[in-house]
Amino acid sequence: MTGPGRLVRRWAGWLAYAVFAIVALMVHWHPDLPRFSSASGPGKALVWVVLAGFLAYSVVCSLREPIAPSLAAMARTWWGRQVGIDLYLGLGLFLVLVQLHLGDAWLTLAWALPVLLFANLATLLYVAIHYESLLTWLGG
Repeated sequence: MTGPGRLVRRWAGWLAYAVFAIVALMVHWHPDLPRFSSASGPGKALVWVVLAGFLAYSVVCSLREPIAPSLAAMARTWWGRQVGIDLYLGLGLFLVLVQLHLGDAWLTLAWALPVLLFANLATLLYVAIHYESLLTWLGG
């Protein structure tokens, strides 16, 4: 498909991610979110920088090559399937940690679809938003 249909398909996922990120920030907003001056500030800043860099690189990749044909090509190889299984096992484990951290099945379910669709773009956003509470929860 060429023309506007192709453009809409290419940017629909990014629009969905933007909406997800805005809603996640609104739902999980807390006063320490924009602060980087505490002892954990450098680590928190690093997570935000990694998220921004990975997001930028992902957008560039989507401009250079559509994701569906790339995934289809990867799925035809043993290592491509292994990487896909590894990714989704890790995402499942991450969702278990989200449930343990938040303790709210509905919020975990609300994170599940974005995590399964956007993978580490969603997990990095979760870690960035909850950085301080994750450190406390993990005993750091």
